[in-house]
Amino acid sequence: MSAQKVVVVGGGASGLSAAWWLARSGVAVTVLDKGIVGWEASGRNGGGCSHYQSPLFKEEQRLWPQMDELLGYPTEHSPERIVMAVTPRQLEQYHYIAQMNNRLGHRVDVLDAQQVREAVPLAGDNCLGGIHYRFGGHANPHRTVQAYAWAIQDLGGKIVQHAPVTGFQTSGGQVTAVESMAGTVECDAVVIAAGPQTGRLLGQLGIEMPLAAARAEMIVTEPAPMMKLGGVDGNGLYGRQTLRGNLAYGGGPHEWVEFGDLGPEVKPSTPLARNLARRLAELFPKAAHLNVIRSWAGVIEMTPDGRPVIDRRDNVTFCTMSGVGFGLSPASGHALRDLVIEGHCTFTDIAKLSLDRFAGIGEDWREQRGWLPL
Repeated sequence: MSAQKVVVVGGGASGLSAAWWLARSGVAVTVLDKGIVGWEASGRNGGGCSHYQSPLFKEEQRLWPQMDELLGYPTEHSPERIVMAVTPRQLEQYHYIAQMNNRLGHRVDVLDAQQVREAVPLAGDNCLGGIHYRFGGHANPHRTVQAYAWAIQDLGGKIVQHAPVTGFQTSGGQVTAVESMAGTVECDAVVIAAGPQTGRLLGQLGIEMPLAAARAEMIVTEPAPMMKLGGVDGNGLYGRQTLRGNLAYGGGPHEWVEFGDLGPEVKPSTPLARNLARRLAELFPKAAHLNVIRSWAGVIEMTPDGRPVIDRRDNVTFCTMSGVGFGLSPASGHALRDLVIEGHCTFTDIAKLSLDRFAGIGEDWREQRGWLPL
């Protein structure tokens, strides 16, 4: 009996993880990506792995420490994080987060200003205190995406880049093939994890998913002296110190965009980079002299409530992760694999991630929320 054939549309962290989980289960997987794997939000994020508000959290935490061994390639995963406050309001917010997590059984230590400065040598006198997540951590997005891709190929899976999907062939309400600029691939099932394109692709199959696209930006500095713990957030920023010492950080208000073809004429960065640099200097005064040597920009998609969707209709399984796709990818890929093969998620209840919660939402939902391009 031949293996089940599944096409995964989207070569970001979520799609690649799903393909890897499926390939591990003996499925013949083909990944189609419109560009290069990890070229949008999956390769342009802070690398955080600490999503305690998600039903996928426990599986995320179980898997990340094992991912280098499971994939066979390095992700540069590093455990734990510190979040430091430079305003009283931030400190109050972080203390609330610590109390909430400790009630849920996720250890978070409250630190005074001196304890933060001892743990984070780049912090300054403006630090008011912080918290220390004893879970989570961060990984290198570029390394991790490549690790997924290589691991899929090691298991016999195929990855086709520069292959935008143009349509689907159906029979009896089931998708039987996926059409792309690189050719048509027959399948028994399809997984759509295509970031901002997910809504448009699902629309071709009669599945309505409300999504808005936004630009996500990050800056990278010259190397700083290595800190003992590379995962330090705060002041509205998320990010990490790389193994070379660079500070890679993003965060702040989204710039809503009309997502289409983002060709070479579209500038990746905006004046938001200046705002990021100012807040990074406030977070790390002892690194304020460092030059910003490059910036990144990617496009993320967001649902009306800002939470992911992982669901299935007939033989179409789909997800949109609303800006938390990288960190949750080991667990979301497992969930997507389960929906394809088992018909339900085997390790946690993902009912709150169902698409049905948006049933009846008005077409003007973006206008109502003010999520409109400038």
